[in-house]
Amino acid sequence: MGDSAGRRRSGLFAGLLVAVVVAAGCMAGGLDQGEPQQPGPQQSRLPDSPGARTTRADGTTSVAEFKQDFSDAVGSAEDYWTAQFQASGKRFQPVRRVVPYTREGEVSCGGQALPRNNAVYCSAGDFIAYDVNWSVGAFRQIGDAFLFYLLGHEYAHGVQVRLGIRYNFTIQQELQADCMAGAYIGDSVRNDRLTLQDGDLDELREGLLAVGDDPGQPWFAEGAHGTAEQRTDSFFRGYENALDACGLG
Repeated sequence: MGDSAGRRRSGLFAGLLVAVVVAAGCMAGGLDQGEPQQPGPQQSRLPDSPGARTTRADGTTSVAEFKQDFSDAVGSAEDYWTAQFQASGKRFQPVRRVVPYTREGEVSCGGQALPRNNAVYCSAGDFIAYDVNWSVGAFRQIGDAFLFYLLGHEYAHGVQVRLGIRYNFTIQQELQADCMAGAYIGDSVRNDRLTLQDGDLDELREGLLAVGDDPGQPWFAEGAHGTAEQRTDSFFRGYENALDACGLG
């Protein structure tokens, strides 16, 4: 991904970069139901520590690239949602901060320590937190498109809170966030804010397949995110049809 606003071009989009989740929907269940959040952390479905042996041969390997892509992803997500709110006559307040961490318990949400190998939006504090070592590993294993999905998904949870969206079941919130992440990326491509590079859509599909719930996970269980097929369908429904497909109205 790259930035069409003149930033460095990188693997996924050569436009205005934005990263999203690809690992477990809200990989840490970081989603608010309107009260100070008590998230129920979920482990990602990706390898705990993808290393050099699993690195993709697409040039997305260095920590410096990761940092640049992640920073660009945050900026592009903020720009996208600011524009969407303005089009509706509303003012958008960006997510307050994005926090990297390296150790379990280093960051907490609503009094609950966040585990390793995770990413989450925490409404109690209005921040996105992510295990930087795990995220770099996923970046190397899947590609930079993963970052755009990863951040896009978590940022969508922040938008849900701002819109006052609440569902009875976690899976409804998670699949909508996947759709919103798809709309963000798809709209940005259509508006020439992002430019897809070869293999980017395959990276997105690969990441979505990696973050589905385990077989046999009840859809109504607390923390359920959806099967790989459900998550892929939700993401690409938003990607192809924009926010109208995501049930925000």
